[in-house]
Amino acid sequence: MTIKRLVFLQVVLFAGLGSAYLIPTHAKTQPMGVIMDLPESIGQWSGVSQKIADAELNGLAPDTSFARRIYSNAFGDQIVVSIVLAGEDPDNSLHRPERCLPAQGWTIVDSRTVTMNAATLPAGQLTATRLHNQQKFEDEKGNSYTLYNLNYYWFVGYKDVTPSHIERFVMDVRDRVTKGYNQRWAYVTVASTVTQGLTKFGRSEKATDEMIQSFIVRLFPQIIEPTVLKANETSALATNKS
Repeated sequence: MTIKRLVFLQVVLFAGLGSAYLIPTHAKTQPMGVIMDLPESIGQWSGVSQKIADAELNGLAPDTSFARRIYSNAFGDQIVVSIVLAGEDPDNSLHRPERCLPAQGWTIVDSRTVTMNAATLPAGQLTATRLHNQQKFEDEKGNSYTLYNLNYYWFVGYKDVTPSHIERFVMDVRDRVTKGYNQRWAYVTVASTVTQGLTKFGRSEKATDEMIQSFIVRLFPQIIEPTVLKANETSALATNKS
């Protein structure tokens, strides 16, 4: 993100917060742009549905919806996919990983945006936030070791897709104030453990990145409604013409 764009977002965010009383409390809710039924399989990956813990449910707004599967392949790799869909109040539903992971004992050692390019993605690309996390453990013998994890996430509205919580908030304020509707935002997380040093043929950080990104470009078109694809393709076409 450029300095100019960051300053713009900060100004818009300040203006949005300063005029919060103008935001309609019961804006019309648009149909969701994400499909909450995660596929049972994606290529070589087979997914098992997971129950959402009560502690996780109790910390969010009651009209929040969830979908979660753990996907495994023949090599013993695992990828966890979660979708959290907000109701009327996204600020009490969408607790992005930067808030949740530290509460679970993880330390975020690196955060960046990553753009993936593939024909299966809207306008040929998808930008996600990538978190590199670590957590220290101790086994029964008192030996300590560090577990590393990669977590990719992005937000999906009725039409918009963004890797940024700030941009999602700005878009939400814009839509509620100027258009009178709520996009009903969701966020998608795709995460996997770096298994190098943990298993015989474990994957390095680089190999884990490649595995997750290859999985995402297959997953994305299966969990997105046509409204999102069409809006992003139209936006890209307009950008190329300008």
